[in-house]
Amino acid sequence: MTTEPAAALNLNGYTELPPGKIAAIVTYLEMRKPPASSPSPKPDGWSLQRIDQDHRRYRALFKTIGEPWLWFSRAVMADDKLAALLDDPKVEAYALHDGSADVGLLELDFRSEGEAELAFLGLVPGFIGQGAGRFLMNEAIARAFARTIERFFVHTCTLDSPGALPFYLRSGFKPYRRAIEVADDPRLLGFLPQDAAPHIPVLTGRP
Repeated sequence: MTTEPAAALNLNGYTELPPGKIAAIVTYLEMRKPPASSPSPKPDGWSLQRIDQDHRRYRALFKTIGEPWLWFSRAVMADDKLAALLDDPKVEAYALHDGSADVGLLELDFRSEGEAELAFLGLVPGFIGQGAGRFLMNEAIARAFARTIERFFVHTCTLDSPGALPFYLRSGFKPYRRAIEVADDPRLLGFLPQDAAPHIPVLTGRP
């Protein structure tokens, strides 16, 4: 997107990014065994529906959940690459359906031997605080450790909801690594609308 040379990372101060770039602090977390937790009952009318073979439905749900937080990994992914990922038998994607619409997404990735990744867990706007997140997390942990795995891992970043990291910590994940992710702003590339994630301003350079 830009021809400017990459900035050298300053580990003791600020690093200025070229116009059109976004950056986030990423925290990596893992759990080695399922935590002792009380089951979260599924409210009447809710169902967890497998959607990895329904690519259009998956994209629509990912878009609804992710745009407010600038989720871009799947948004910028070509259709054939997304299809190859979702069609892999070691990838499972589920929609939480409340009886009238899809309101949550759970995606698990078992492609690494002896491991499971919580690739995505999210809720549509306005559905947070109704127990859906806890229900999805309990489902994720149960499904992950139903396999023979050594660890269950996830990562979250500062572009996400400020409640995401505390939620993972409360769920039993332990942080083990931190990184800085820099990427082209997907709004400037046309993958997401300009008004997505308004808490992260679009920067194209000085006026």
